[in-house]
Amino acid sequence: MIRTKTRKIALTTAAGASVLAMALTGCSPADAGDSGEANERPLRVWAGSQTPITANYNPFAPTVLHGALGPIYEPLFFFNKTADTEPVGLIGESYEYNEDGTQITITLKSDLKWSDGEPLTAADVAFTFNYEPNNPEGNGLTSAEATDDTTVVLTYKAAQYTTEFQRLGSTYILPQHIWGEITDFENFANEEPVGSGPYVVKTTNSESYMLVANENFRDADELGVKTVQYVGVDNNQTAQDLLAAGKLDWAGMFIPNPDSVTGNGKIEWLNTPQDPVVLYTCSNADLGCVGAQTDVAVRQALNVAVDRGTIKEKAFVGLTGDISPTYALLPRDEKWVADPANELSPQEADAAAAGEILEAAGYAKGSDGFYAKDGKTLELSLTSVDGWTDFNDAAKLIGEQAKAAGIKINVSTVQWQEFSDARQSGQYELIVGGSIGTSVADPFQIYRDWFGGEIVGSTDVVGEEVPPGRWNFSRYSNPIVDEAIQAATSTNDEAVKQDLYGTIQEEIVNDVPYIPLVINATQTFYNSKDFTGWPTEDDLYAFPPSWGAIATGYILQQLEPVG
Repeated sequence: MIRTKTRKIALTTAAGASVLAMALTGCSPADAGDSGEANERPLRVWAGSQTPITANYNPFAPTVLHGALGPIYEPLFFFNKTADTEPVGLIGESYEYNEDGTQITITLKSDLKWSDGEPLTAADVAFTFNYEPNNPEGNGLTSAEATDDTTVVLTYKAAQYTTEFQRLGSTYILPQHIWGEITDFENFANEEPVGSGPYVVKTTNSESYMLVANENFRDADELGVKTVQYVGVDNNQTAQDLLAAGKLDWAGMFIPNPDSVTGNGKIEWLNTPQDPVVLYTCSNADLGCVGAQTDVAVRQALNVAVDRGTIKEKAFVGLTGDISPTYALLPRDEKWVADPANELSPQEADAAAAGEILEAAGYAKGSDGFYAKDGKTLELSLTSVDGWTDFNDAAKLIGEQAKAAGIKINVSTVQWQEFSDARQSGQYELIVGGSIGTSVADPFQIYRDWFGGEIVGSTDVVGEEVPPGRWNFSRYSNPIVDEAIQAATSTNDEAVKQDLYGTIQEEIVNDVPYIPLVINATQTFYNSKDFTGWPTEDDLYAFPPSWGAIATGYILQQLEPVG
């Protein structure tokens, strides 16, 4: 989305399965799913494998509970990542740039309150942008000032056209009277969060947490769903059983046979491929990564050894999209692909090409069929999260395909917390995982967050956690990429951006710090009998899965119980 320098944007207002099921909100099996009870019971959500549930509503924490991001804390504006459309005002009413793009003036809605009843003003917004985790070195923010109760002026060293979503659509606004006292923001559990969104926390235990309507929410009178229960389930199969039994109302998960849960007459489903599935590789030996994957030749060989067509059909039953090694989402972002040869990753395995790459780098195939160098067999560990059946199946296939190319991969599964800790610290070799796709029709966000440092050469070393809002789990550090990202931040010229993106793409396609696999089959299952207002193919007003940050809070505001 390219904006003119002085254009002001007017924004619109957002109008054991059976055992666990019996525990949901205290309902008996007989009445828990009756549509006549829909307006008296919670909307029940599964948003991922965080079990046992621990109360953590800190938006800066890597293990933050999903309900915090959107239902409780909000950014200024909502950006619909499924389409190239204007953002919707949440806390914000409108915004405009100055002539050179270095200043953004934001007007807030009037008479806003925090969930504890305290006024929400421009001072809170200014505090949020000045707060340490939102204003790291290299962020470029010169000042964030409240000029009156409903006006905030953000001033940067350079133009910020390309970072519009990051600033206005993904920075969670914080109450200064709470967070002004928090200095150890990384370890603050924030068990009783105060936010601006439609919900507040009622209860949290190891099996579920309950959100109830925020009586101080700006549109509280229009909120149809008064209670939301997030359920702790540690695997896809149990969640699938609960859906089929009518004990869940909303889930974002992979189900290879959707008919198994739609037969109850309540559940419908939608597939919106959006986010890349990749092999994370801890790629940078200079920053502490350990393993054969730190050799670019090994990553290049794996990239051509993978049979994406087979992975798509066998692990994801044909529901995924084809991925571009440029990470432009096709066809939405096709204008940003600089070289047509890089439009799509290869769909078939080429073991011979993988061997040529390895042999050119000094590897030789041994009598056991595996390549080795300096007397050491090319052997790698590959993990995926236990219970993520599609990713687990993909990992097994990758292991088989790599073996055919002479690369030994040991495949295993780990618990979600172990996966999170490993990628945060960089202490892994290969992981099958997801990337966060771009939230606007422009790949800048994924380049900046997944491939770049805060400033040139500032990628975190292994052992240090990737900071909040950044996702460079591969520890990729390339000055050419960093410099192009910095230059792209400040331009409003599409032709200049295309040239800069071409530079970035040339580097990341060669270096493959993440090995692209597919665009994830993002299936959403929702109870259309007891609740209306869901995103549909005809009205995809928001990215629909239950685990999506920010969009979930927006979707919940559109829902109405039936009966």
